[in-house]
Amino acid sequence: MSDPTRPHGPRIIAIANQKGGVGKTTTTINLGAALAEQGQKVMIVDLDPQGNASTGLGIDIENREFTTYELLLEDVDLGQVIQPTRSENLSIIPATVDLSSADIELISNEKRSFLLHDALRQTAMDRYDLDYVLIDCPPSLNLLTVNAMVAAHSVLVPLQSEFFALEGLSQLMLTIREVRQSANPKLRIEGVVLTMFDARNNLSGQVEQDARDNLGDLVFRTLIPRNVRLSEAPSYSMSVLDYDPQSRGADAYRALAKELMENQALVAA
Repeated sequence: MSDPTRPHGPRIIAIANQKGGVGKTTTTINLGAALAEQGQKVMIVDLDPQGNASTGLGIDIENREFTTYELLLEDVDLGQVIQPTRSENLSIIPATVDLSSADIELISNEKRSFLLHDALRQTAMDRYDLDYVLIDCPPSLNLLTVNAMVAAHSVLVPLQSEFFALEGLSQLMLTIREVRQSANPKLRIEGVVLTMFDARNNLSGQVEQDARDNLGDLVFRTLIPRNVRLSEAPSYSMSVLDYDPQSRGADAYRALAKELMENQALVAA
């Protein structure tokens, strides 16, 4: 059961973009690992039926008996679904393909948009003493993504540094506005982070300029580079900070984590 009188809990951030292949799961895993490295207690919620965040953090399929599906639809206790990862201070609620049917099953539920919100406000959350919860959303604006936005304090948007990058962003912003109006008036945009940035490529620079011209301070200063270590790390079931701590990819996510924490401090002030 959720407890509305619970004291302020962790900062909950939905990482969302309805376009696939923009670095959403990569950002969830590595931002989570970078925050954990800073001593923050972080939990990732894998809300994507592909379960890539779970695989990328070393949770084998056979070890996913209780997942986000059970958390949303079977009201299981958090203790049954949270699993540790190899990174200190970083845990995860894994996902499996079972979650792909959740959208249909949620439709008939009166509280369909609030299930994750309530699950993440169980009194059991207190014993984990979390600083951040990062939700890896599916690449679509479906009921699972709406659940993430209703549960979250803010939305972080990874944006690939490619032609037409800003196309489709208006639909995402519209969804955020609708969630604000209907269910979560305090939802804010945490920021837009440019991913797969190639400084040698004029197009990446153009996309950055377009994004900053259109979105201003919403765009993080930190740029996530196109980096082979970032691509390799998930196949070893590791964050890039564990796989190659000295890589440019690891450094970029450390910088993003610090920038995020600075922004949080400013918002709280």
